[in-house]
Amino acid sequence: MSDLIAPGAPDAAAGTVAFVVDGRPVEVPDDGSSLLVALRDHLGVRSAKDGCSPQGQCGCCTVLVDGAPRVSCVTPVRRISGRVITTVDGLDAADRERWADAFLATGASQCGFCTPGIVCRLEGLRSKGTAADDKAAVDRALAAHLCRCTGWQTIGEAWALAASGASGAAGALEADRDLEAAGRRASIEGAAAQHVGADVVLGRAGFADDSAPEGALVAVRDAEGGWAVGETLTEARAAAAKVQGRHGTVEPAPPLELPPGEWALTLRTSWVEPAYLETDAAWCEPGGEPVSPLGNGGAFGGKRTSPVTAVARELADLHGRPVRVLFSREDTVRLGPKRPPVAAGVRPDGTGVVRVVRTEGIADAVRSVAPGLVVEEVDVPGPPTSADVRGAGWVEAAVLLAALEARATGAHGAKVVSPAGAEAEAAIGPDGVVRVQLTCGPVLDEVVLRSYAIGAAHMALGWVTSEGLSVGADGTVNDLTVRSFGVLRAADMPLVEVTLHDTEGEPVNGSDAVFAAVAAAAWAAQGWPTDWPTGLPLTSGPVPQ
Repeated sequence: MSDLIAPGAPDAAAGTVAFVVDGRPVEVPDDGSSLLVALRDHLGVRSAKDGCSPQGQCGCCTVLVDGAPRVSCVTPVRRISGRVITTVDGLDAADRERWADAFLATGASQCGFCTPGIVCRLEGLRSKGTAADDKAAVDRALAAHLCRCTGWQTIGEAWALAASGASGAAGALEADRDLEAAGRRASIEGAAAQHVGADVVLGRAGFADDSAPEGALVAVRDAEGGWAVGETLTEARAAAAKVQGRHGTVEPAPPLELPPGEWALTLRTSWVEPAYLETDAAWCEPGGEPVSPLGNGGAFGGKRTSPVTAVARELADLHGRPVRVLFSREDTVRLGPKRPPVAAGVRPDGTGVVRVVRTEGIADAVRSVAPGLVVEEVDVPGPPTSADVRGAGWVEAAVLLAALEARATGAHGAKVVSPAGAEAEAAIGPDGVVRVQLTCGPVLDEVVLRSYAIGAAHMALGWVTSEGLSVGADGTVNDLTVRSFGVLRAADMPLVEVTLHDTEGEPVNGSDAVFAAVAAAAWAAQGWPTDWPTGLPLTSGPVPQ
């Protein structure tokens, strides 16, 4: 481990800042910390989350300051001297239950990382008397947030329940729900251990950094690629001496040229960020086993090979103390695995060539659904890639074949069968509604499976139309902020109607099949333009061929 910086002691002359948190008076050092760091590191309030470290763009750290929502990661703690801070933990018990019931009843929380901040934002909106059916107001409020899991629709449904006062009825319905079965379905869809319950809605799902012991050292990457260690996150960041990266000015573009040939359909995709909200984190006791960064979800495959666990173990042994290892958002973007870009051409009979950025296992993934496609792996400067990222390889192949069939038959939708055996059909109607049919074995829990299907539709629509990373010719990622990834906002998301078919057998992942089917349907609705993201609105019609 290189470039380790020994922790120092807090500045005793810095003074303190006094304010009220969740009804109790507190004092914290005036050490230049943000309100978020003061809450998490000094006061042990872990419901407010750090998702952009600190960019003020994801909303996960939102709390109420004198009753008004505020993003705490970019609020200096000294600016809230004498103010009243309310986190989701400090909401009135009845209000907290109202939101937990509503989110649980609609499936508006999956991993739960973004949810406490969203609940605080919506509670601020409700306190102003906003009508339960005022979708425009809710969409404006959610513009300050990013949720990668749910696709926004179920969050709007949770708002309508809570704001209308119907969440009490929702809570009664939950009493008869099998949350163990719900957790099983969530684990299948998320490809990692996951549970479902009110504690998830309230930010208590067991995320790695939330469980770190008091007094643990904090390690962050420094400007040279080593690790700076401090007593607090503020101190570690100061020692790291890194300048926060920003949003690039160059639009994302596919890095690969199409293979030569006469093709019925061609497709080129760009670098895409998985954009999971909880950045990589782990902690470890000296001589112990590190806590996994997969606290309550699979991060769409993006954390399966995260280095933070090994670093936490090594630093804990070196310092003889527990150590928290935290990636910033910039670290996650630069170092986390991406969906490998492709450039493909297919013939009317389903044969063709897929060029793809060299990635272990990607050729097998393509061939698992499209044995007629020849895979050519190409070395291209850029961020790391992985076949672990959601459906990488097989989804692109399935999209090509589904779109080819839709084009040949004049169908208005697309059907996909995943390697796991799930069947998904998707169509985008003239009214703009995305309609999905899904069969993936026993449903287990309708609320959870519907939520994952809507979330997969959201990711697919963004992938086709707006998501991408700008990467320089030398492979350097230029887009380092959450808002530069192109993830669709709540206001941009169309209605998704999901029909679930309950069948016998073993339950299998269904949302990945939905991801592929909706991507194919969206592509077809836009007239099969070659390059993704298309930059076209979801409602656009076919483009000239």
